Amino acid sequence: MPDRRNAQILAERVAAAIGERDAVSRFLGIAVDQVGPGFARLSMTVTADMLNGVGTCHGGLSFTLADTAFAYACNSHNRVGVALSCTVTYPAAAQLGDRLTAECREIHSKGRNGTYDCTVTRQDGEVVALFRGQCRIIKGHFVEGIE
Repeated sequence: MPDRRNAQILAERVAAAIGERDAVSRFLGIAVDQVGPGFARLSMTVTADMLNGVGTCHGGLSFTLADTAFAYACNSHNRVGVALSCTVTYPAAAQLGDRLTAECREIHSKGRNGTYDCTVTRQDGEVVALFRGQCRIIKGHFVEGIE
């Protein structure tokens, strides 16, 4: 198999392993739509329990969706990566019933450090969050026996 195909298979296996352990994503109804090496696309629907005091989706929940996509992307190489820092900007608000999609891409990776950009959009394409995460690779793997 070509290296690209092996990397894709590994990313899918890692995503399955993360998904088995990720209780928060199950609780929030986050779906893994697509994964690949250094990439993840996840989605969720804004429910009434996700609304803040002004009636829009709580920023912490759109951040959680972006952060979860970041986790899948930065761990896709089967090297355990944890968030070192994250920033977020909210250019628009999500509303009850909106389907949010977070798409995260690896921008740079070298040694134990990685930078990932994630864009969260509504179903109409409007950007509701721009997220940048820095990760640090620590010891461990999600899929044992594969380095």
